[in-house]
Amino acid sequence: MSGPAPRVVVYLKPGCHLCEDAVEVVSSVCSALGVEWAGQDISDDRELMARWAEYVPVILVDGEVHDWFRVQPERLTRALS
Repeated sequence: MSGPAPRVVVYLKPGCHLCEDAVEVVSSVCSALGVEWAGQDISDDRELMARWAEYVPVILVDGEVHDWFRVQPERLTRALS
């Protein structure tokens, strides 16, 4: 049985340089706060691709859209505090 869902999820696509940048910021902020996060490749999910392909990376916090394209570390920190 798996544990609770991570508080932060990053929707991403392979080869996306903005996704790589977002993962670095999310990883750093979440690590500093002791918050679980996960990246989710949406390229094999037709529904997610239809909805989010033009916006990746999309950052979800507690299941709600927090940001897309760029992650602001201070804003993410506040959302998770």
